[in-house]
Amino acid sequence: MVELDYLVIGHATNDLVGDTVQIGGSVVYAARTALALGCRVGVITSGGAGLDLSSVLEGAPTVLIPAEATTTFENSYTSEGRRQVIEKVAARLMPGAVPADWHAGIVHLGPVAQECDSRLADRFPSSFLGVTPQGWMRKRDAEGRVSRCSWRHAGRLLRRAGAIVLSDEDVGFNERLLDHYASQTRVLAVTRAGAGGTLYMCGCARQFQGADAQEVDPTGAGDVFAAAFFVELQRSGDAWRAALLANCLAAKSVTRLGLAGTPDADEVAGCEQTLRE
Repeated sequence: MVELDYLVIGHATNDLVGDTVQIGGSVVYAARTALALGCRVGVITSGGAGLDLSSVLEGAPTVLIPAEATTTFENSYTSEGRRQVIEKVAARLMPGAVPADWHAGIVHLGPVAQECDSRLADRFPSSFLGVTPQGWMRKRDAEGRVSRCSWRHAGRLLRRAGAIVLSDEDVGFNERLLDHYASQTRVLAVTRAGAGGTLYMCGCARQFQGADAQEVDPTGAGDVFAAAFFVELQRSGDAWRAALLANCLAAKSVTRLGLAGTPDADEVAGCEQTLRE
């Protein structure tokens, strides 16, 4: 039997940055953050034959569902927000992909390209379920260009989840939609880039301020936030403390490129010390 503190499910990706290819995806950023928080971490993903996660997910048992290709993103950041093109998509992730002997305290569903079957939420009825739904809220056209779409199965997943994390950009800055989601789930954390974010809980909204950080690369910051938020919320039961810890780590993550933005144990300890002061 494999006992995990944190299991994250979704596609690892190849992120095209200029002429280079970097490994990315919510599962990778979240898993590395959970490892830094001292969790026993497992990953379920899919990719092509060339995808090697051993160097970036050391210490995390990984199930890699074979696919013809690895999900591949081309990201560009403009004054009007992030623009994305999805060039390839790996295999869909179904409940049967989860090994029968894997058990997890926290299960994080982190789709990036509609790849997670919503029934995965039922695979672990006793686990804390964290959801980052951004991959269910985007679609791609025939040329791979990404745009927003409605979140299918939102109501069922909102009711089932222990916490949801998304960004205001994910919903097109639609505050009415955020209020609607918040009314259907236990805890909703909304990140707002450098402006901090909003924690919705028990019908109340509370703002947390952005940290002063020199942004170098925002990629993965939301995933760092989500993993830290889910772990601290499940450990302490204190959503406000979880939001502050997650905000601290996410702010530090944007000061470095790519996966270098994920925290290490010392950085986690530094943010935890800040909360105590």
